[in-house]
Amino acid sequence: MTDAEQTLARAAERGVHCLAIPTPFAVGRVNCYLVEDDPLTLLDTGPNSATSLTALEAALEAHGHRVEDLERIVVTHQHIDHIGLVGILATRSGAEVCALDRLAPWLADYKREMEENDGFSAAIMVRNGIPQDVVYALLAVSASFRAWGAAAHVTRPLAEGALLEFASRSWRVLHRPGHSPSDTVFWDEASGELFGGDHLIKRISSNPLLSKPLEPLPPGGGRADEKEGVKPLESAAGEQHDPAQRPRALMTYLDSLRLTREMELGVVFAGHGEPVEDHGALIDERFRMHERRADKLYALIAEHPRNAYELAQEMWGNVAVTQAFLTLSEVLGHVDLLIDEGRVVEREDDGVVRFEAA
Repeated sequence: MTDAEQTLARAAERGVHCLAIPTPFAVGRVNCYLVEDDPLTLLDTGPNSATSLTALEAALEAHGHRVEDLERIVVTHQHIDHIGLVGILATRSGAEVCALDRLAPWLADYKREMEENDGFSAAIMVRNGIPQDVVYALLAVSASFRAWGAAAHVTRPLAEGALLEFASRSWRVLHRPGHSPSDTVFWDEASGELFGGDHLIKRISSNPLLSKPLEPLPPGGGRADEKEGVKPLESAAGEQHDPAQRPRALMTYLDSLRLTREMELGVVFAGHGEPVEDHGALIDERFRMHERRADKLYALIAEHPRNAYELAQEMWGNVAVTQAFLTLSEVLGHVDLLIDEGRVVEREDDGVVRFEAA
């Protein structure tokens, strides 16, 4: 038996079962967690698909339960592989739905929020050098993915720091944004278990994707400086997005990791892959990896000024076209680190930002 299998076996003795549910996405299966306690609880649900629902029903049946037995559904964050079946399961079971209070309005208005996020993303892509035809293609792909998620009504909004009580355990609710604006981890202080969603994954680095904030950005948008005179882009839903404003997702994520690094944890049950048993060592390695990537980008920028799309192509070649927004998020996150350190500055030229060595 592997270390991961032993960890999951010990968790099962405490009534926690990992249900690996298939998804249509490159990340592979998503880990949902069945907690056999009072109330009977499911953490995350998998995407909105018949295949995922059938697999989830079979996984529940293997532990002697049905969807209709669920009494509580808990959501870690807004990504579609985690929230897609929430509404269906809640309707069938009557379970309460628990999620971060700031995420509740987003889940209730899922379709509009996804449309608004596409407009937000398009504005950032154009400003950072991605050609318009590539932007249109990526927006079409995003629209086609939308059906894997669905709206859900949160019946129990959770405040940062609140306790989610069970009969024989309790979870501390901790907001850890970065990978998404709504990332929430649930800490069983007595056992040292952390249910981390995609906040920390063992085999892959959680990408801090640029996403429309859950609340409006303040003036300047979380960027290191503020630019004037950039025409806002209008989304399909009619909302305007100022492309000169964007969140600093990687810096936010690193701040969240620092908070998690200081916690006394026995295991992190991740949203994908194996449990994490030495979270401190893994987080330290992630810090080093981000430093290495920032240094590599600085070396490219020091050669001559480039926009973020050009930097992504230098780093990842054709992947920067097929996965343009993913790689753009990576580049901008690490450039934000360089700007914050005073090593790089932004220069706008005809509506497109380039980065040059300070």
